[in-house]
Amino acid sequence: MRGHDRRRFLALTAAASAAPLLTACGSGFGDGAQEGGGSAADDVTGPFDWKRADGKTVKALLNKHPYTDALIADLKSFTRKTGIKVEYDVFPEDNYFDKLTVDLSSGRASYDVFMLGAYMVWQYGPPGWLEDLGPWMRNAAATGAEWDQADFFPNLLQADQWSLKAGAPLGQGGQYALPWGWETNVVAYNTEVFDKLGLKPAETFDELRELAGTIRRKAPATGFDGMYGVAVRGSRSWATIHPGFMTMYARNGLKDFAVEGGTVKPAMNSPEAIAFTRDWADMVKKGGPPSWTSYTWYQCSSDLGAKKAGMLFDADTAAYFQAVEGASPASGKIAFHPGPKGPGGSLATNMWIWSLGMNAKSKKKLPAWLFLQWATGKEHLLKSAVRYNHIDPVRRSVSQDAAYKDKMKAIPGFIDTFEAVVDQTKIQFTPQQQFFDATTSWAAALQEIYGGKNASSVLNGLAGDLASKVG
Repeated sequence: MRGHDRRRFLALTAAASAAPLLTACGSGFGDGAQEGGGSAADDVTGPFDWKRADGKTVKALLNKHPYTDALIADLKSFTRKTGIKVEYDVFPEDNYFDKLTVDLSSGRASYDVFMLGAYMVWQYGPPGWLEDLGPWMRNAAATGAEWDQADFFPNLLQADQWSLKAGAPLGQGGQYALPWGWETNVVAYNTEVFDKLGLKPAETFDELRELAGTIRRKAPATGFDGMYGVAVRGSRSWATIHPGFMTMYARNGLKDFAVEGGTVKPAMNSPEAIAFTRDWADMVKKGGPPSWTSYTWYQCSSDLGAKKAGMLFDADTAAYFQAVEGASPASGKIAFHPGPKGPGGSLATNMWIWSLGMNAKSKKKLPAWLFLQWATGKEHLLKSAVRYNHIDPVRRSVSQDAAYKDKMKAIPGFIDTFEAVVDQTKIQFTPQQQFFDATTSWAAALQEIYGGKNASSVLNGLAGDLASKVG
């Protein structure tokens, strides 16, 4: 899970992107890297060998996270396999992206590899800060057959692949990061209150809105004092838009931007989008948390666990860590459901992906690539899923592993929900460099509509403002 106040990230990235890359600290070429138009991967020849960079050291920048815990616990396995040592720094997300942005923009290459979200590719890719991993993946001398690219869920691999052109679809161009761990956005619900009130999970958005209001009105009389219907994010942050809201928005066939003649144009003020946004705000008013405008993933997750929320429409991890035995008052009473379908049965779902990338200025690209290959490989990811909390596998083989399924079957509906949405889950936003700024403004507009302002007027104003900034 993630903290989501990106204001400092936005400011730092904007400033850094506008500045020239610094080169005083070296060209960034080394360990087989080559200057000119080629990739460092082109210099790797001969049979694949895990020990090819024996004795080298790579430096990793990591965000404090359960995935990071699993990685660090298994690093000795990597060193035994390769002879490569890994030094690492771990920062909480409050300042993690500040640290990463400053380091990448400086050109110093203090870190060879790092964690990033797939959306950050849209910020870090165009300035040339990220190594294109495609040439490494395609070189059989650099990548062992056991890595098995085809084993990744293709939609997850495509989420980190982009041409660096605003509005261009994902899945084309360079591979600027590798999917490592991800979150799909679904509904989790309190089975106890559902049983007492005779309720069933909503299959349509209209049913969800009605269900949220029903729980808020009736749950307190059944012993759930102060319970409301559905927890969704509401703070003035880009992260308010991307989980439940964007998932339901996409399931209704709606777009954030339209690409016309190569120009990216706001589309969140179409008549259909205005109607949906008005209905979403109405759902929150009638069945959401009383202090919704301050709600982040943390408050939403905590309320589900504390039996304050009857449902949560958010990242599956936000519910999972409340559902495991002994984790919260509601543990053992939380089940998963794909959430409402859109017209025609759509389960289009938005996602977040923690990915791993390589610094384009790294002087240790070969050992860095071997590290990325190992960290996203079958052996490590299976161990992380079964022994630790890497609960949404990026690899199909891990998701089908008997030990993984045995672990996850303790959470009602989790596996069925995962399998129902995994192939329809993708980044539903239009790739463009102003993503964080645009979605933060969108969240502010949503707050205004919730507060009683006219949805059409607010969203037309938002679209007019964004039209001058995006595309």
